Amino acid sequence: MTDVPPLLAAGNTGGRRKSRSARPGPLKALWRKIRTPLAESRFVADAVAFALAQTLRFIFVTNRTVPGSDSLDDAYAQFAPGIAAFWHGQHLMAPCLKPRSLKMAALFSKSRDAELNARVAERFGFETVRGSGGRANTHNADKGGARALIMLKRLLDTGRSVAMIADIPHGTPRDAGLGIVMLAKFSGRPVVPVALATSRRKVIESSWDKTTINLPFGRKAVIVGEPVYVPADADEAMLEQKRREVTESLDAATRKAYGLVDRSS
Repeated sequence: MTDVPPLLAAGNTGGRRKSRSARPGPLKALWRKIRTPLAESRFVADAVAFALAQTLRFIFVTNRTVPGSDSLDDAYAQFAPGIAAFWHGQHLMAPCLKPRSLKMAALFSKSRDAELNARVAERFGFETVRGSGGRANTHNADKGGARALIMLKRLLDTGRSVAMIADIPHGTPRDAGLGIVMLAKFSGRPVVPVALATSRRKVIESSWDKTTINLPFGRKAVIVGEPVYVPADADEAMLEQKRREVTESLDAATRKAYGLVDRSS
């Protein structure tokens, strides 16, 4: 669901400033060195994906859920099939939120960097779709964005939910792209903002989105934001309004999740 690998990404818990050029941090520099060998060796890539998936599961189960956290079972029952929306930099634990019984697909970019992310998601039972959903719109089909949205719509039509990162890679952090609202328009299914926060975390400040790496043995909160429905006849002005609504709802869910875990116990 992003262009950099889980636990090697760098990313933000706030702000919508444009990214600035900066030297890559040590983790990102390491990833750049190993991504080519990973891409060339299926065995190594699968082994790393397995280890990362197990690490995510361990972090998830060792963080206790705080009071006030939303019930994902209730949300799935009410909105599935739906379009789960996450922010870049806040999404690393997102695969852990998928119930085993739920049929769900996730959108990943077509870049080499996204390959490991896709393999990790598959370990959690996700189907994977490649393309650029954030930039896709009626005037722009770069990186297979239009094809990806068509495929996601077909999956929603068959009863599968889908997961997307709402903001555009290396664009403005925490500002939803148009692609996710276009998918909601074409499919008739709601965009459902989802935020997960943990009390113990490491924010990598050098990245464009300030990726948050969640740590074990703390508290966690999951918040489901106000769903956003997009009319089938929405024009450009309405699409822009709905895009802002997705941004506001996902921001609100993120703030609430962090507020819950950061309260004094």
